[in-house]
Amino acid sequence: MRKNLGPVPVDAFLALVLTGLSMATLVAEHAPGTDLLAYGLTVLTAAPLVLRQRAPMITMTIIMVALMVYPALGYGGWPNSGVAMVIGMFTVATLRSRKAATVMYLASLAVAVVAYLTFPTPLYWSEIVQFALVMAAAWVVGGSTCRWAQRVERLAKSAGEAVTQERVRIAREMHDIVTHHMSVISLQAGLAEYVLDTDPSTARTAIATVGDASREALSEMRRLLDVLRTDHDRDQEADYRPQPGLAVLEELVARTRAAGLTVGLQVTGEFRPLAAGPDLCAYRMVQESLTNVLKHAGPARACVEVDYGALTLSITVTDDGTKNREDHLAPGSFGIRGMRERAELYGGVLTAGPCSTGGFRVMLRLPLDETDTAVREKV
Repeated sequence: MRKNLGPVPVDAFLALVLTGLSMATLVAEHAPGTDLLAYGLTVLTAAPLVLRQRAPMITMTIIMVALMVYPALGYGGWPNSGVAMVIGMFTVATLRSRKAATVMYLASLAVAVVAYLTFPTPLYWSEIVQFALVMAAAWVVGGSTCRWAQRVERLAKSAGEAVTQERVRIAREMHDIVTHHMSVISLQAGLAEYVLDTDPSTARTAIATVGDASREALSEMRRLLDVLRTDHDRDQEADYRPQPGLAVLEELVARTRAAGLTVGLQVTGEFRPLAAGPDLCAYRMVQESLTNVLKHAGPARACVEVDYGALTLSITVTDDGTKNREDHLAPGSFGIRGMRERAELYGGVLTAGPCSTGGFRVMLRLPLDETDTAVREKV
């Protein structure tokens, strides 16, 4: 719910104008018996509006009491038209609960009845009905404003949550892209430097791999950061390739082999196109796992097993590295945590840990639902 309806100086100006008009009316009428108390009550029929946003219930209560006491003490009719009470009703309906607004509306009707009984010139019932309708209108408009403000806040909150989720997604994607390709580039650059004088052919191959890996990294980052571009920018440059998936898994394995890691790939079951989200999830899991082997396993061989089951896609990446990688299972390990969060996002499960015979294993299970079947049939 909104905290206020506008700048406080506006309320002060409004209270000053209404109070000034009321005082001017009182002075112009020169009613007999007008004393300091009458002037004080007149001030209280409008001046409290300066506090209407901080204390709307108290503000309206003071105004109503002043409007009831003024004619009851024999000073005549109201010193103003009661517009301050209408504003007070609107404010209560906007900033407070429906129950509070109902109480204030009923209280305003009681004020009208007291005025009917105490005014020197009796009011017509039609005037009271008219007053009740005006107060009801203020109540309804205020309630509508309240609901509109609540809806705006809900939308703003939803938008903020969406932005946060998108930032997390981008951070996860960026981590996967940068760590994999930079690992390949670092290893190949080191190899090229080592054999530059003794084996120029191998050095050239390594340098070419560095170029390919850097171009692939730049391409993937451009596609990822495209979500931050404006529609106009997308119209100017909309030729990016789609996000990678299991269809290009062999290319990922080939690049990893070129980086110096022995990798085996085994696919069982019938290959099927997946929905974009789960497909990218599976690809990133393999990419991150192979990157971790390159960076942390030491001399090792890795094996990627992909199984297309009837209802589940299972992927296992195993290596026989000898280095201890317990630190990668810690809560602060962004790579494993990112893979697990991505899997959970699509209803999957990811486990990671050392093998009993040595090495490390990462396993992913993703459900293959009707969405993936529909994608396959469409293709």
